[in-house]
Amino acid sequence: MKNPILYRKRFIPNEIIKLKDDVILECNDSILVTKWKTLGKVHDFSHGYSCLYLNEGYKVSKFLKPDGSLCCWYCDIVTYDYNKSDNILTTIDLLADVIVYPDGRINVVDLDELAEAFEKKLIDESLLKKSLLSLNRLLDEIYKNGMSNLIKPIESRIQN
Repeated sequence: MKNPILYRKRFIPNEIIKLKDDVILECNDSILVTKWKTLGKVHDFSHGYSCLYLNEGYKVSKFLKPDGSLCCWYCDIVTYDYNKSDNILTTIDLLADVIVYPDGRINVVDLDELAEAFEKKLIDESLLKKSLLSLNRLLDEIYKNGMSNLIKPIESRIQN
């Protein structure tokens, strides 16, 4: 895949948004690194960078405050759909998220939304399982190795 057109799909709220202003910094068979600005008004952060790990089921984002300082590392549990003929990559948010703060605190969030989406049949059992397994894989990586390996693709692109 080479510089695909990017979309984001969410179940809660139910939406698909074209990420027309995201800038692709790197794209290969295993990762997609982007630079972006927030889509709406967000008080804590204004822009950042993301690395979608295509084979792992998560996206790691560096959320930056307006002054450029780190707000947090935000890790979305995701899957994706790639339409090769149209070169469209749609990242599908699987609801569970992990926030890693600058002081090292870790917060797993939105598991209630994951349960709600399953209960309301917005996602099926296979997506629920995929979400939980990807969340487990991400937490294992963070607990064993910290964030250093996960953030390398972002940090190396920022320095170039």
